[in-house]
Amino acid sequence: MNQNLALCNGRIFTEYQVLDNHAVLISRDRILAIVPSDEIPSDFEVIDVQGGNICPGLIDLQIYGTGNDLFSAELTVESLSKIDQNLLKQGCTSYMPTLATNKLAVFKTAIDVFRQVQSKVALGLHLEGPFLNPAKRGAHPEEMIIKATKPILEDLLQGQDVVKIMTIAAELMDQECIDYLQEQGVRLTLGHSTATYQQATSAFNKGVGMVTHLWNAMSPFHHREVGIPGAAFSHASVAASIIVDGIHVDYEAVRLSKELMGERLFLITDAVAACNKGVYQHVLNGDHYVMPDGTLSGSALSLLQAVKNCVQHVGIDLSEALRMATLYPARQIARDDIGNLRTHSLANILVFDSEYRVQQVVFEGKRII
Repeated sequence: MNQNLALCNGRIFTEYQVLDNHAVLISRDRILAIVPSDEIPSDFEVIDVQGGNICPGLIDLQIYGTGNDLFSAELTVESLSKIDQNLLKQGCTSYMPTLATNKLAVFKTAIDVFRQVQSKVALGLHLEGPFLNPAKRGAHPEEMIIKATKPILEDLLQGQDVVKIMTIAAELMDQECIDYLQEQGVRLTLGHSTATYQQATSAFNKGVGMVTHLWNAMSPFHHREVGIPGAAFSHASVAASIIVDGIHVDYEAVRLSKELMGERLFLITDAVAACNKGVYQHVLNGDHYVMPDGTLSGSALSLLQAVKNCVQHVGIDLSEALRMATLYPARQIARDDIGNLRTHSLANILVFDSEYRVQQVVFEGKRII
């Protein structure tokens, strides 16, 4: 039987307020209300968070694995379940397992495995490829990058509802394919692309709503051609993810991007895992991962570390940095029941201390930590 819980004695970060002397009430798997501390009902178990920060569970829309568990290298129920549990311990209560460019058969297997797991933490798959531009492939193997056709997409996606996000090089994809992906409910994001300002803007106007890891693996911002960054800055509705580890993007570039994009900029980790087999052999190099040839491949971030970096290195207020990891990514996938502490939202909650250490995690009303 689920208990009624009251998290109190902390700073509560709602969407746009920071509340002291209040408590978050949880009933079953939902948030019941936020009330003054002296109004906690008598039938609620009181959890004293000892001055910690209380916020919605974090949401990562692009992550490949954790620790030694890289989903694409294993493609098993056990692998994905371990990633679920590792992320919960980090305070990330919702995520999109991501697969980079690979054989179509690998994507099909991943879709089947995802269906079997029936995860409550993983929201769906993000396919970063294989429909990219080889000129901006980064760590993606060139021989596996292909041009999309409607028959290929139909073979991959028809009858499934697992793939929720796909990164594409829109300049190489016909509108027929973009239309089909949207009909299948796939959220499109522009990345690994050489699109010019005009090409990117055209793609945004035709339904590509996001940019994948802003600044990385894309046409650069230049004074004669402002490329994808310039198009993202200028477009009123397009959003962009960004990796704030100080390696993938300089902190000053993060600051400028934030000033220009405001609430349209959100955090991802793009985190990978140590792996010595298969297509993607990631080697930990201090605080990031590289391929065996030294190519930058992915971060070693947790999403809470990214929030910390935003505050300590970019100068973003903590409440706004948290929205970049909760409210804003939830908006991009049209979920209003996560990423916030509203009444009736899922009771996915993170409590962390002043040193950004995880103190407690509540997932669907149950205490994980």
